Amino acid sequence: MSYINCTAEIKAMSDVICTSSNAVKIIQQIPAEQPIIFAPDRNLGRYVMAQTGRELLLWQGSCIVHETFSEKKILALKVAYPEAEIIAHPECEASVLQHASYIGSTTALLKYVQQRSTQQFIVVTEPGIIHQMQKQVPHKLFIPAPPTNSCNCNECPHMRLNTLEKLYLAMQNRAPEITLPPEIQQAARQPIERMLAMSQ
Repeated sequence: MSYINCTAEIKAMSDVICTSSNAVKIIQQIPAEQPIIFAPDRNLGRYVMAQTGRELLLWQGSCIVHETFSEKKILALKVAYPEAEIIAHPECEASVLQHASYIGSTTALLKYVQQRSTQQFIVVTEPGIIHQMQKQVPHKLFIPAPPTNSCNCNECPHMRLNTLEKLYLAMQNRAPEITLPPEIQQAARQPIERMLAMSQ
């Protein structure tokens, strides 16, 4: 079972793909006696294990953003903002997740802040989501969780490579183009289709 952010080649080697929002649901549909290798994010895998009670063999990969959050600094923020709820993405380390009042996918976090009467949130995930939160509920305060040092390491450098200008040029010029061998395309499509069927 592989997280959707993996490469096409990894998808092609997988039996099923998952997202952070459907991983628990998919694991619950796999027979209890069936061993499961979960890749590539060990933190998401640990969270899924805790939610399902299933033993997973975890690939020792992780998200560089979600591994940089400082538990100590988050607790200091909670002292500074005692009314704030800590909300976190399941790719965060267990030491951080234990302080969260809500853990969910990016979409789930966005819905959560809209539905709650709470006015302040400490957001422990890639801070790009805060813009969407502020658009949906502009009267609430969203505080980005700090990384372990003074860098901007809690911002994904890969996601920051995407810009509206690059998207426009890619659509206009139909380039750069990624081509995959047909056998990889076909093999990678199967676990994605299996995920979609199991997510119904």
